[in-house]
Amino acid sequence: MLTNIRLISVQEYHQMAEMGIFHPEERLELIAGQIIRMSAKGTAHESAITRTERLLRQRLGDKVLLRIQSPVQLDDYSEPEPDISVVKLNPLDYEDHHPNASEVFLLIEIADSSLKYDREVKAIAYAKSGIIEYWILDVNGRKLYMYRLPSPDGYHSESILAEDVTISPLAFPDCAIAIMELLRKV
Repeated sequence: MLTNIRLISVQEYHQMAEMGIFHPEERLELIAGQIIRMSAKGTAHESAITRTERLLRQRLGDKVLLRIQSPVQLDDYSEPEPDISVVKLNPLDYEDHHPNASEVFLLIEIADSSLKYDREVKAIAYAKSGIIEYWILDVNGRKLYMYRLPSPDGYHSESILAEDVTISPLAFPDCAIAIMELLRKV
């Protein structure tokens, strides 16, 4: 491991953005002190986000706030932008801060070209910060990766579920979701 790498803090990342260092159209996120360029949004990715958001809104209603591709602050060095964040209600709608791990019920990433990154990098970052539940919807493989039981060394529970399975978020056991509802029709 290189020891001469200088990590960027969330505060420095925000200052860089305010100073205009990043192009407004650049899709970036901060993971473990490193600025990561996010992959381009494909149509399969975007339509899966739309389907998933619609379904969660229908099933969870006003119990939660859904944030789409918005920052979540994991710690002082990580502020990713998950595709969907299911977070606690906040009287200011998070105007004064981005949600942190204690305010997150569930994070969802939609993977069409990012499956390896979402499983190997983001899963570790989310687990280390204590995100209680993390899903990756694999639109190409038509399955869902479900992560639970976070710890500093990763999630202790990983399930790979086929599209014919019905699941519920930990925080909302009465919210049944058939994985195939999240995927394009075949």
